[in-house]
Amino acid sequence: MTAPGPRWVLGVDSGGSGLRAALAADDGSRSEPLRTSVPVRTAAAGIDAGHLLELLLPLSGALLERAGAGQLSAVAVGAAGMASLGDDLRAVLPAAVRREFGTGRLVLAADAVTAYTGALGLGAGAVLAAGTGMIALGTDLTRWRRADGWGHLLGDCGGGAWIGRAGLEAAMRAHDGRRGGSPALLERAEAVFGPAPELPGKLYPRTDRPAALASFAPEVAACAAADSVSAAILDTAALHLAEAAAAVTPEEAPSERPHPELALTGGLFRLGEPLLAPLRAHVAELLPQVRLVPAAGDPLEGALRLALGAAAGDLALPRDGRMLWVAGA
Repeated sequence: MTAPGPRWVLGVDSGGSGLRAALAADDGSRSEPLRTSVPVRTAAAGIDAGHLLELLLPLSGALLERAGAGQLSAVAVGAAGMASLGDDLRAVLPAAVRREFGTGRLVLAADAVTAYTGALGLGAGAVLAAGTGMIALGTDLTRWRRADGWGHLLGDCGGGAWIGRAGLEAAMRAHDGRRGGSPALLERAEAVFGPAPELPGKLYPRTDRPAALASFAPEVAACAAADSVSAAILDTAALHLAEAAAAVTPEEAPSERPHPELALTGGLFRLGEPLLAPLRAHVAELLPQVRLVPAAGDPLEGALRLALGAAAGDLALPRDGRMLWVAGA
């Protein structure tokens, strides 16, 4: 009698730079991810489920063919904006997933949740997810706690756009001769963007202004060793990050861990020690009970973990319509 093959699940990570998908099996197998550089459209009803399927089905078909897999046991989709723009996904995807993949098990998650599960798995803890923006997310397995992630106008304090904007402000202060200016940052700003008086005209009309601001964050980090203003910006950013983490970290560790864990995930932390050193210091002060750990995986890995958990009926994370929505499991 032929032994049954592995049960496969599909994980999807949909964000501003495009869509990624991969397969995982209950025997530990993983496929190489496939991706498209086209992001899923947002329409009047929110994230466009039809466009997501249009992008996803060719990728999933290729993945299933390479793996020699037939039906899937579960599908998990992590989507940027799902918390506030997920109505069309919840309305359309359950029937579409059943029709296309032969499973009723569907998990829809905010991208912060897939960042969390990629970093820490399906247990209690907290993550700082930081790139251009920043959000902190934690759970004690009874409810989700979120801090910041409110965008570059209202928050994202300590994220890449915040650091870049603070660095450019210090550059303009140096140009004007005001206190708090940094000649080093002024030199780097003019090298990157051109003459200082032209900077507002180059930045304000841009539709990708947060990304443009964040592109200056590495310059702030590069100047920090020799420039006290740059170092102070990164110290303040680290304090903002630690305060967000303190707002969401469970007070007690789950029984299987001696201390609550806080994971760091996202491109901001590639700035390295100029940011990480003050962050460790502020976390130690505000959260002395917490163990700071590297992220185990990325948001696509998080989607795969959610799908595997749904397939096994072992998804202990708290569910709600905005952060983590589950059908058929």
